Order: sequence, then structure tokens, then C-alpha cells
Amino acid sequence: MMALPFYQKHHQHYDRAYRHKELQSTLSQYQKEEKRKSAVYSHGSTAYTRGSAAYRHGSAAAYGHESAAAYSHGSAAYGHESAAYSHGSAAYDHESAAQSRRSAAYSLGSESLSKMSSAYDHESAAHSRRSAAYSLGSESLSKRSAAYSLGSEAYSHGLKDSNIMIEDRSYKLSPKAKRAKQSLFSEEKENKAIDYVVPVFTGRQVYVSGITDTEEERIKESAAYIARRNLFATGEGISATRVATSSSTEEQHEKKSRKVAIRESAERLALKKTLEETEEFHRKLNEDKLLHAPEFVIKPRSHTVWEKQNVKLHCTVTGWPEPRLTWYKNNVPINVHTHPGKYFIESRYGMHSLEINKCDFEDTAQYRASAMNVKGELSAYASLVVKRYKGEFDASYFHAGTVTMPLSFGVTPHGYASKFEIHFVDKFEVTFGREGETMSLGCTVIIHPDIKRFHPEIQWYRNGVLITPSKWVQMHWSGERATLTLAHANKEDEGLYTLRVVMGDYYEQYSGYVFVRDADAEMPGAPASPLDVECLDANKDYVIISWKQPAVDGGSPILGYFIDKCEVGTTHWTQCNETPVKFARFPVTGLIEGRSYIFRVRAVNKAGISIPSRVSEPVAALDPADRARLRSHPSAPWTGQIIVTEEEPAEGVVPGPPSDLHVIEATKNYVVLSWKPPGERGHEGVMYFVEKCTAGTENWQRVNTEIPVKSPRFAVFDLAEGKSYRFRVRCCNSAGIGEPSEATEATVVGDKLDIPKVPGRIIPTRNTDTSVVVTWTESKGAKELVGYYVEASIAGSGHWEPSNNNPVKGTRFICHGLLTGENYIFRVRAVNAAGLSEYSQESEAIEVKAAIAAPSPPYDITVLESVRDSMVLGWKQPKIIGGAEITGYYVNYREVIDGVPGKWNEANIKPVSERAYRIHNLKENMVYQFQVAAANLAGVGTPSPPTRSFKCEEWTIAVPGPPHDLLCTEVRKDSLVLLWKPPVYIGRNPVTGYYVDVKETEATDEHWRSVNEKPIANKFLKVSGLKEGVSYLFRVRATNQAGVGKPSDTTDPVIAETRPGTKEMEVDVDDNGVISLNFECDQMSPDSKFVWSKNYEPIEDESRLAFDAKGGKSKAAFKDLGEDDLGIYSCAVTDTDGVSSSYTVDEEEMKRLLALSHEHKFPTVPLKSELAAELLEKGQVRFWLQAEKLSGNAKVNFVFNDKEIVNGEKYKMKVDHNTGLIEMIMDKIEDNDEGTYTFQLQDGKATNQSSLVLIGDVFKKLQNEADFQRQEWFRKQGPHFVEYLGWEVTADCNVLLKCKVANIKKETHIVWYKDGREIMVDEEHDFKDGVCTLLISEFSKKDAGNYEVILKDDRGKDKSKLKLVEAAFADLMNEVCRKIAVSATELKIQSTAEGIRLFSFVNYYLEDLMVSWLHNDAKIKYTDRVKTGVTGEQIWLQINEPTPQDKGKYIMELFDGKTTHTRKLDLSGQAFDEACIEFQRLKQAAVAERNRARILGGLPDVVTIQEGKALNLTCNVWGDPVPEVTWLKNEKPLTADAHCILKYESGKSASFTMTGVNTIDSGRYGILVKNKYGTETSDFTVIVTPATAQIGMVMHDADVQGPNLNTMTIAKRKKATATSNYHNEGEKEDFVKPHAEEIIATEETPDPNEILIVEEGDDRDGSGQAVKETDVKSTVPEIILHPTGSLIRQGEKSEETNT
Repeated sequence: MMALPFYQKHHQHYDRAYRHKELQSTLSQYQKEEKRKSAVYSHGSTAYTRGSAAYRHGSAAAYGHESAAAYSHGSAAYGHESAAYSHGSAAYDHESAAQSRRSAAYSLGSESLSKMSSAYDHESAAHSRRSAAYSLGSESLSKRSAAYSLGSEAYSHGLKDSNIMIEDRSYKLSPKAKRAKQSLFSEEKENKAIDYVVPVFTGRQVYVSGITDTEEERIKESAAYIARRNLFATGEGISATRVATSSSTEEQHEKKSRKVAIRESAERLALKKTLEETEEFHRKLNEDKLLHAPEFVIKPRSHTVWEKQNVKLHCTVTGWPEPRLTWYKNNVPINVHTHPGKYFIESRYGMHSLEINKCDFEDTAQYRASAMNVKGELSAYASLVVKRYKGEFDASYFHAGTVTMPLSFGVTPHGYASKFEIHFVDKFEVTFGREGETMSLGCTVIIHPDIKRFHPEIQWYRNGVLITPSKWVQMHWSGERATLTLAHANKEDEGLYTLRVVMGDYYEQYSGYVFVRDADAEMPGAPASPLDVECLDANKDYVIISWKQPAVDGGSPILGYFIDKCEVGTTHWTQCNETPVKFARFPVTGLIEGRSYIFRVRAVNKAGISIPSRVSEPVAALDPADRARLRSHPSAPWTGQIIVTEEEPAEGVVPGPPSDLHVIEATKNYVVLSWKPPGERGHEGVMYFVEKCTAGTENWQRVNTEIPVKSPRFAVFDLAEGKSYRFRVRCCNSAGIGEPSEATEATVVGDKLDIPKVPGRIIPTRNTDTSVVVTWTESKGAKELVGYYVEASIAGSGHWEPSNNNPVKGTRFICHGLLTGENYIFRVRAVNAAGLSEYSQESEAIEVKAAIAAPSPPYDITVLESVRDSMVLGWKQPKIIGGAEITGYYVNYREVIDGVPGKWNEANIKPVSERAYRIHNLKENMVYQFQVAAANLAGVGTPSPPTRSFKCEEWTIAVPGPPHDLLCTEVRKDSLVLLWKPPVYIGRNPVTGYYVDVKETEATDEHWRSVNEKPIANKFLKVSGLKEGVSYLFRVRATNQAGVGKPSDTTDPVIAETRPGTKEMEVDVDDNGVISLNFECDQMSPDSKFVWSKNYEPIEDESRLAFDAKGGKSKAAFKDLGEDDLGIYSCAVTDTDGVSSSYTVDEEEMKRLLALSHEHKFPTVPLKSELAAELLEKGQVRFWLQAEKLSGNAKVNFVFNDKEIVNGEKYKMKVDHNTGLIEMIMDKIEDNDEGTYTFQLQDGKATNQSSLVLIGDVFKKLQNEADFQRQEWFRKQGPHFVEYLGWEVTADCNVLLKCKVANIKKETHIVWYKDGREIMVDEEHDFKDGVCTLLISEFSKKDAGNYEVILKDDRGKDKSKLKLVEAAFADLMNEVCRKIAVSATELKIQSTAEGIRLFSFVNYYLEDLMVSWLHNDAKIKYTDRVKTGVTGEQIWLQINEPTPQDKGKYIMELFDGKTTHTRKLDLSGQAFDEACIEFQRLKQAAVAERNRARILGGLPDVVTIQEGKALNLTCNVWGDPVPEVTWLKNEKPLTADAHCILKYESGKSASFTMTGVNTIDSGRYGILVKNKYGTETSDFTVIVTPATAQIGMVMHDADVQGPNLNTMTIAKRKKATATSNYHNEGEKEDFVKPHAEEIIATEETPDPNEILIVEEGDDRDGSGQAVKETDVKSTVPEIILHPTGSLIRQGEKSEETNT
């Protein structure tokens, strides 16, 4: 069984997308044998009557345009070897469809046609049951048969968008082929099978890098051919079995009534409708199968409308999914938003429209509708032409536009211009490249007039053949410049390239030759690559490859060529021949039918193999007949259906013999046979067997014994060279092998094509200065000539180079790229497929230089003067002089009588060199016409056209005639020089001057303006102020006393531009002082000459100038420049495009040149600096000077007091020729070195000297400095001072003595001294940063003195002194005072109990700083109420008992000895009021503190007493008024009684007495004193011990009554002390320095200098402040200093409560 193609496995019905002509399809590989499942294509069966030819389209199985074909994709019915389909039943088997979504099996029973199906009547009522049921079986399919399928995959790797056109029509095997019959499958064994050929599509995946567009057609041919696959292969077809009933079966005939026929017809229509509905149902189930690219049902139509009319473009598009349509104008998308109201675009149900409102001329364009969906894109074009009413044309449309419109749209440029002028600017010249390089040719195109809407058509040609864009060639047109790019140049690209610009019916073209040299060989000595590989005579299984031999063989003969093939779609190259072939054609066999191939060729010699050639175009292995039919009848897209064709049932026919057998090509390697198929071959394909025999014998041998040939071409190999053979061909098919054809004539094995003979008569002729034209005679008797190779060699060199790498046809070639002035010889060889001929004889040597030709006609002929019998003519030099200098002119004239010209007469026999000539012997009042011809070495050129008629008559006008022979020279971007000759006719008076007029070329005559306001006498003028790039015209008018004459003819248009390569004249003075003018030109031709002139007149007197020209340089040297040589010197180069320049030598320039000449005649060595002396580090003296430059031969003499000194111990000399530095170093200067030092220089002819005088004071000063420098150097060998000792005042107002040292090491010591006494320093200096310092804090007068610091170690010592006495000390003190004054803070206010204090803090105070106070700008007079002072770092002003008069501004002045520094404070307003309020508060607080009640001391903390003893304690109290005293026990008042006696005497002493204490008296006691200012208490503890207790130490407490014994144990005493210390430590930790606000209110500002005197009776008050000496009344055993400065007695404790 044959496997189903993949596209049928996935589709219930054929996809409509295949119908689209833009279908993208590929060729797939043969299906493998393992896919051998059943694949039965049922094509229906109908009741077939032999006598009826009618075919019912209503049959459900018929193949009509409805395409109601049932394809099954996986149905279980396909699992069997045979599946029966009956088209007589409309039953649809849903069970089978349920087994697979992709299959729809129509169960049409096959058991009995009469019972289960309706018999279809084909207009024959006698249809019998012997109708043949044709069924398509699969038994005859052999294992060799393969199922071919058409792939729907896109080409990969470079082969894209290839449209394969596949014919969907049935393939007819014979002219009598009938329609495909519907067949019915049958399993009857007695049925006889008749072969039917089924065209099956084959395919494969194709890839090749860089396939050109043309291969698409070849692939289409290949795909269409595969539709007729394997017509001749035996056993590879699909067999159809013809079912016949047994001959013994009785035929039955029955008649049908009209009613039965109508019923059957209705049933057929119902069945047809059912099938259509089912098909539509499955389409909807598989929408993806409906995908197809857009297709225009109705395309937009072109329109021509008038301006201001509306136009609407319509189109209808189909496709699935629904395409998106975009409108374009000249390939630019139309945006309705950017042109509101201009365009309206509508899209409804596949109908699309573009409406353009109020068309104007700008709407003339090409419009494109582009439809796109996922399957592809398609465009339709329409043009719109907007016509304008006559007389309303807008001139603005003549300028260049940016929108391109093809000229084929019905609008041509003829309505705007009768003729177009097309000019080429910036043209490409002859171009040279190398294989593999990218080359670009370009040319700027200028078209006049430039019409906005009409752009040119750009065409490129190579050797006359139009070039189309491809992988190798890209073209671009920017609107101004046309370019052609060769992306990868090959020798095939060599040739004559022509750019043709077409504008309507007019075109211009420009050509240039492109040469492509061979790429470097991979192996040295290997030949160059072949070229132009082509495929000839392609057939089913072979193709003939041809190529051209390369011009370069690498130095050794080419042994042959290897041919490689590569299947398209792969990158694997296979060599086709084992041994090299020399013949440039080779048949490649063994190709697979239907596949495409590319080929390449490599050349080989004994050195190696060349690089491969460029690959050929792809070629498909197809039958030529099929290829021809495909080209003439493009096939329709593949529809997915297989057409089974059937011939008339008949027995197989053995084919007849082929005809027209002949040998089409014979070489020593192979013979190619060709024949025609036989006329008698039946209805199936045929194949061929080829036989050979040796001539003269009948021993025929079959050449292809195994596989018959399918093509009517065959290449026979393995023949013995030199032998004769005969050949014949037999046909074969399934019926057998036919008779042989007539044998060919005896063919001798050998090359029939001979190598061409040698070309002859090689004649070179001059062309340009880099090219030569070579001609030759063609090779005689040459067959199939490919072309010629030309080689060139410099005469005598023996080295030949190819002039062309692509054979040229014809017998003429221009060899470019030659060296100007060299002599070349040439040789030629012919080439055909057999090989290259021998080299021709070498040509004669020819010098490469431009050829000469006759000049073009002169022009602008005018009459310069006219008298009675003569006239003077003037004209301009021809634009083309022909490559040689013009030797003269010939003038002809003729009479014109009544407008009829007569015969030409020669005016001069000898040529005239001037461009003006007087013609004599003319007739007065006769009318004449003239013509002038120019002549050079090549001959006399074409005469100019006849002039207009001039009348010969006497001129009597007073003004002069027109100047003539105008010439523009020295053209630059902003200036040029205009030359002219004076008028021939001067008028009545001599010419006194000239006016020069100028205007832009495009301007009208009203724009002429005069360049010079006053006439000039010279016949030249430099015109300046031109605009770069602008074209100008010039004319000249002569003037005399009578007036200004007629203007001359205008010059040709001149563009103000400095051309590339323009060089200016330069002046030079050589080493001998010769002054010369030099001019260089690199655009000279071999015949060019330098022409020098002075003031634009030829230099006739050469006594003052010497001229010399060599190559492209010319020099004019002045022999003796003087005033006679002043002027403008110009130089022009003939036979160039106006190359010229000038140089003005005026009086100033002459002086400069003469001075420069003198310097060169008597040269001096230029010096940058004169001789000078300087000291070096060691005290050496360096003498030096520097010259501008010194050559390597420069010499220097060193002279001292007229005696030369030489290099030695004392003197060291050095000369640096690179820098020009000359120096001499004297080791030590001594007294005898006083004198003059001179350096004498000599460098070639140039000399110079420089001297330095060292005598007297100058010498002494230098000597002293040298000695000092020497000592300094020795000093610096050990530790030394870099910066000596100095002072600095720090920000803290301290003095810092410092110095900077160097060369210090670890062992170096530093010692400070003051007045000779060493200063002891606590720390050793670490010499950080090389700085040593000594800090003097609180600097004062006692610190004045002489300071010294000494550095010393084992290498030596150094010292530095600093005197700080007298003025130096005063300066330092001033600086210290300044620092102190600067550090002063702003004035602040402090209220005290005495009044208001103004104060400022400084870092440090010195008495040298003078302080003064001002109040309201007046100095304050100090009194007891207002006084000033300094306390520590505080400077204050105390105002006691302030009054309102103390308000105002206060200024503190600090004078540092040089500068006064001020601090200001405004004590008024709120500040004064707040200070006074605080003063009153503090004053009252001080009174209260002074008078409050207090205990002055006398009570212990703890009293221990033995029981029975008496206790007496006394303390002093004080207060004003006298305080009240209360004693407490355990915080309760204690009342006096006999046991406890309390006394209070004189308000100062209070006593406490207990008699006979006992233990109940133990407790905590206290005393409370109180008055109106405050209260104070003092507590003590009494401990009464029994009489047996340890007796402690007796403590004595003094009171007013005398001593009293109190005892206290030692342990107790220590405990009380510890407690006291702990308490003090706690107070110390909690101590915080108070923060001072702006106004500080304290009870009293203590004086830090006050001395606290403490005696035994001292005690501290509640605030912790010490009690003054006047308050001390008691004695305490021990005193401890409180952290705040107050004194606390150990063992005491007090409390204070302030009111």
C-alpha cells in the first residue's frame, strides 16, 4: 500500500489556500518505506455505459469544480488492505468520523450495486449490471514504489517566497486520452489489472546560500514537473483494476419509467447537497485549513480628473483571516490625521475605498492598496492624474521634488519641455577592483528642466546587457545620485558599465570600464579561478557544465579542471570528476530527478588548486520537454487532489525505435548522444538503453545495463581515445524492449573542437595618458570562440600582466591602468572550450601618452573693426584642442546677396596664430558671412558654423570698439583674474581705460554691474568678492575721450570655486641666496608647458630671470632682484583646465626677500639664547648657550681670554646636536678665572659666536655666590636646616618657634638654647614632616632673648639662631597682642549684687595689650563707682549702683601696638532694664544671705559617753536680728529641766548640758536657729554606754566655760570619717559646671585671686561656699576641700534654708 502524503493526513478536504497563485510551497523528500499503510483514493463509481460519453457532474464521486472529494485521514477503514467506497449511497458513516477528527469516511457499501446503491442513468435505459466497476487497488504497489508528497513548509535558510506553480490539470498520455473514469474497488481474483499512471507530487527541502531571483522560475519548473512523476518507471505506478463480470453471467436489461428517472435524479441532487453540507461543516470545524493569503477580487482603477474634482478608488479583497488594507501614495502610507478633510478611507465587508477631496496637481501620483494577513501580502496599483486648465500652470513645479512618479502613468514630461538636458557630474572613471572586494560606481545626474513630479528612469548595463538587482548587484537612486554596488566582486563582473538616464523619450548615458583582478591564490603558483560557470542542456539525470578558462595560470600550464556540485538546500560540495578535464565543458551525471543543483569549477596546475569559481545559477534536473511546457503554460497551484487518468482499455504496445540519433559533442573523455522519442510508444512513458560497438564490427554492447535512461540525452564515458565507435538506442516500457534505432556514423574518440589559432597583427595606438587601444586580427577558423585575453608588459621588463580577466569579444580593447610615459608591448591569445591559443607575437613598443585629435570649431566669432575694404574678426579658442597645442587658424568668408550665400573663399593660406585677423580685399557695402577652423598637429578641425551676416562699411563712431579675447584665469572660490586684448578699432581718440562688468549667469541683463568705478589702464584685473559656487559672466568695455564703447562678447560661464588639487605659486630662497618663484602642477599632460608672464604679458627679456622646468614643477629664478623686477608674476600651464597662479613682488616684499637672500648667502648659526653663566649645586659654574638647530657635523671651540680651552679636570664640555644645547662646566671658580669666555660655532658654511665677560664686581659677585653655594652643598651633606628658625603665634596666643630640617636620621639630635642656656624639652622630637618646634605659652617680656637650635649627628651639625630682643621682640609682642585682641569675645552683660558688669574673654592677657573703654564715643573716667579690671582672661567694666545716665553704647578698645580692635555693646532699653532688675534681686539676696541665722560650729556628729557621766555641748550662732534657738531630740523640741539644762547667752552662744546621763538619753539631738532671713539646723548623735563598756579616746570640745571631756571610740571615729568621704565623693560626681547665660545673676562673683583662709572654727554654708576670715569663730579637727572650692570640716554636717 502507498502511504498518504502528510498534507492529506491533516486535511479532510483540500485546502482552498492552495488555489492562491502566491502560494509558498516547497518540495519534500521521498516518503520512506515504513509508511506502508493503506491509502486508497476513491474517485467514485457511476454506472458506466460503453455507448454513452456523458459524464454526470451530479455524481458525488465526480471531480468537478465543486471538488466534492472524500479524503480519509486516519479512519479505521484505512487499516485494511482494501476499503470499499460506494458512491451510490448518501449514507455518511459518523462512527468512522468519530474515530478520527481529521477523517471523514463515507461508508458506501460494495456488496451489491443493485441493492445498496441507486443506479445512475447516463441517458441509457438499457444499462446493465455488467457495468464495469473500477476500483483503485493497492496490491500492485511494489516495495519500490514511494509515496511522494507536496510539502507545505517554507523554504529555509535563504530560499524564501518562492512561488511554486503546480499544474492541476490532468496529465494526458496521448491525444485520445479520455476523462478520468470513476472506479470501484473490487477484490475478485479473476479481475485483470491494467496499469494507470498517477501523477504524484514529490518534494524536498531546498537550501542554498545566495540563490538569485531567477532560480524561482527553475523551481517552479521542477515542482510542475514532479506533478508528472515517474511516467516511465516500471512498477512504480499505481495500478487500477478493471473489474469484469464472468462471460457466463447473463446480461440483464431493464427499462425505467419517467417517474423512476425523475426520482433518481432528485435523489442525486439530494446526495450532492448532503455532501456539500458535510464538506462545509468540516470546513467550519477546521478554520485553520481555510487560511489563505489576500487576493484582490476587484483591483483599484486608474483615474484622470481635473483639478478641484473628487475621486474615489475602490477595491475588493478576500483572504482568511480578513486582510488589513493600507493605502499608499508613492510608497508613503496615507495618514488621514495629518491631512484632515483631504482623505477618507472606508472598509466594509471586504470592500475598501479611498476618497480624495478637491484634487490638486500634487495628488498626481501612484496609489497602492496593500492587503496583508498572516499568510502574506499583496498589492494592487492605480495611478491618478490631475489635469490643470491651460494658463494655470504653477511654475513652482519645475523645481526639484521628492515624490517619484513613473513616466508610464499617462503623464509625460513633453508638456513641460520639448527637450531635456541630462548632464553627468562627479562621474565614475575606469575602476579597478579585486575579487571579493566591494565596489561601488556612482554618478550625480543633473536634469534640466527639473520637473517636480517626473523623475528619471535609471538603468545600468554591463557590456550592453541590462543589469537586474540580485545578490551580487545592488542599485540605488537617491534622487540626485545613481549608484551601483558590487557586493562581492568577481571576474564575471568585469566589463563596460553604462549608466543610462531615461527621461520620457530622451536619454543620455555614460560608460566606464570596470576591471576585476584575481584574488590572491591560497597556494603560491596556483592558477586563478575559472569564471562564467553555466549549466547547459539540463535533463532528468544529467547536465552539461561549461565555463571560461582564467587568464592567469600561476606560472605553469593548467592541467585541467575539477567540477563540484551541491544540492540546493545543503552546503555539502561533491567533486564530480576524479581526474582533471581540460575541455571547458563537462557532463555531470547521476543527478536525482526533480532536484536542483548548483555547480562550481576549480583549476589545477602542478603548484596546486585555485580557489573555486562563483557558483552557477541553480538548475533543476527535469525533462526539457516538461520544462518547455512549464514555461509556455504556467501551471495552477497544487490543490491537494490527485488526478487519476485512464487510457482506452487496450493491451500494452512495445515502443518503436528512436529517431534522429546523432553525436552532439565528442571529446577524448566522453561522447554525448541525442535522439528523439519514438512515434509509436503506446500510452505510457518509455525509457532507453544505449548500445555501442567498435566501428567495422557488429559486436553491440549495452552501455547502461542496469538502469535505463529516462532522458533523450546520454553521455558515454570510458571510451578508448583514438578508436572509432558507433552507437544506437533502444526504447522500452512495460510491454517490452523495442527495436534499435539506426546506428550513428563512426565517431572517432577525441576532441572535435580544436584550440583556436593565434591572433595576428597586434597594433597598439594611443588613447589617453594611462590607456592604449590594442587591435588585432581574429583567429582564423576558430570555432565556438569565447573571446580574447590581452596582456601588457613594460618593454624590457619581461613581466606580463593581464589587461582583462574576462575574455573580450571583438578585436579591439582599451588597456587601462598603464603608467604615463612608459613604453609598453602587448600580446593576445584566443580562448574557446578546448583551451587557450598560443600567445600572439608581441606588438611594437608604444609610449603611453594621450592621443591627439583635430580641435573643435572656434566660437563666438565677431567683427572687431570694419573699413571700406577690410574687416577684422575675433573669436574664442576651441573648447577641445585635441590634446595638442593649436598651431593656427584658417578663416573663410563668402558673400551674401539677397540672403543667398555664395561660395566660400579662403581668407588666409598660412595659419594665423592670433585669435584676430583682418580680411582684405572685401567689397564696400557688401554683406559677408565668415567661418573659422582651428588646426593642430592632428590636422585642421571642423570649421565653425557660418556667422550672421556683416556689412563691410566704414566705422565712423567716436568711441572705441569692443575688446576681445577675454580669458579668465586663476579661478578661486572668491576671486579670479580677467585678461583681455584691446579693441582693434580705437575710435577717434586713443583708449584711456577699461571697465569690467560682471553678473551672475542666471541673472538678466539688467543685473550687469561694473567691478571698477574708475577706468583702469591695465588689460587685466583681479575680481574679488565672488560667492563660492556661483556661476558668473564677464565683459569689458573700452573708453576714450569720446566715451565708453561697445562691450565685448561675454566670457563663458565661470564658477567661482577652488578646484581640488589647486596649488599656489611660492617664493623660495635657496642656500646660495637665489630668489625664485616656484609653481607645481599635478594635472599636466605630456604636451603641457609652463608659460610665465609679468603683469600678464609674455616675458621676452630673459636677462633678469632664469627658467627651469622639470616634471610637474617650474622655477623662475631672479638673477639680480631689483626695482626693475617689481610686478605681478603669473604662470599658466597649457593643455590643462586653466591651471594657473600668480605672485606679486612689491617693494616691501623685495626688501624682505633681499634680506633673506643675504642671510642665506652669509649664513649664521641661529641662536635661541646667548652665552650665559649660572651656578650649580656644588658651586660649579655652568656656561651655556643654545642654537636653533645643529647638524651632526657642527663644531664648537671654547675660548678664554683668546686662548682655547679643552676638556679636562677643570672644564667639562658637552654639545647636544639634537637640541642645539652647548655647555661648559667649570669645577671651581678661582681668582685667575677672571676674564672673557667665548663659544665659537661652525656648522657647514654657517658660523656664529657668543661671549661673556666676567671681570670686576661681576666676577667677585659670581665668585662669592659660588663659594657660598659650595659651602651650602657641604652643609647639606649632613642634617641641615631647609628653613631657618622663625616664630609663629598660634591661635591660642602662644608663641611657636619652628624650623624645617632635612637629611635627618634616627640618631640625629636637636638641642634648644636660650641666651646660651640649654632649654630642657620633655619629649624628643620625631621630626615629623621635617619640622622642629618649641612652644612658649603665655609669652611675656621675661621670654625675650636669643634662641638657638642645633642639629647634630655623626655626619655633622648645623645651627640656626633667632634673636627676640628689642625690635624683633617688639614685633613679636605686637603679633601676640594682635592675636589676643582678635580672640576677644563679644561684650556681654552680667548683673552682680554691687551693680552691672560688662566683660569679654580673651585667650590670654598681657599687660602690653592696652585696654580702654568708651561710653557713647567718649572715654570713660574711672571712679569708685565705675572701674575696670582684668580677672584671669576676663576683661571687665564694673558699674556699681547703675543709674539711667549709664545707658548707651559701650566700646572696648584693644590696642596691640599697631592696630586698634573694638568690641561694642548697646546697654540701653530692655537690656538695661533687665540688668537693673537682676541687680536689685541679687542685692537683696546678698543682704539676706549676710544676715540670716546660722550655726557657726562647735557640735560634733557623734558623742559617745559612759552612763552616769555629764555631757556639755556648746555652739556659736549668729544672725541679724538675733535668731531664736530651739533644741531638738529625735526631731521633737527639747524642754529644759534639771536633767537637761539649755542656755542661750548674748544671742551668740548656745549650750546643752546633761547631768548623769543614762541609756535613755541616747538619741539624735539637734539645734535649730531661726530669724526672718532664714533657718539652719545642726544634728548630732548621743550614745550612752553602760559603765562596763570599753573606754574610748577622750575628745575635748572647747566652749566658753572651758574644756569638757567627751569620749569616742576609734572605730566610731573612722566610721564617721568614711561616711564623710563617701558623701564628698558623691557630691563630686554630681557636680556640673553651670552654664552662663548672657545676663548672669549670681549672689557674688568670686575673685579667683582671692585667698581663702581657713582656721579651726571654719564651717561651710549651705551653698558650699567658703566662709571668709571674718566669719571664722570655731575650731574643727580636720578640713577637706570641696570640689567647688568650699571647705568642709570632717564630721560636720549642716543644712541651710534660704528665704
